[in-house]
Amino acid sequence: MVPDINYWAVLLATASSMVVGSIWYTPKVFGNYWMRMAKVTPSGNAKDALWPIIVTLIVSFVTAWVLAGAVFIAWDFYGGSFLLNAVFTGVILWAGFTAARFITHDAFDGRPSGLTVLNIAHELVTIVIMSLIIGVWPPAGSV
Repeated sequence: MVPDINYWAVLLATASSMVVGSIWYTPKVFGNYWMRMAKVTPSGNAKDALWPIIVTLIVSFVTAWVLAGAVFIAWDFYGGSFLLNAVFTGVILWAGFTAARFITHDAFDGRPSGLTVLNIAHELVTIVIMSLIIGVWPPAGSV
């Protein structure tokens, strides 16, 4: 079985991750704390952010695409609400892969626990919003 994926939802979910990150890491929200804890000093040159933004866009697309496929498989297996399957699948994948891996790597890197919590909370918000978008916009013929 090949998962049926709504690529418009994937593209919107990808864009949503950029919006969440732009808000989350702005200096007036958590950006100043993140820069201090991660020991990041902005260069002041906007073009220095271009490559990280491109990488983030690509990785966000992959995340949204995999999430959409996993949601379809979960919905096909469990049945019920596509939206609830989307949110539940997103949170489970976040906990089992994203949060668990961040915690492990940050522990070995000696990163401050506050930075780890900040980053995994950002990822949770990102995944939940992606899940909501995918969940309310299922593939045609799925629901």
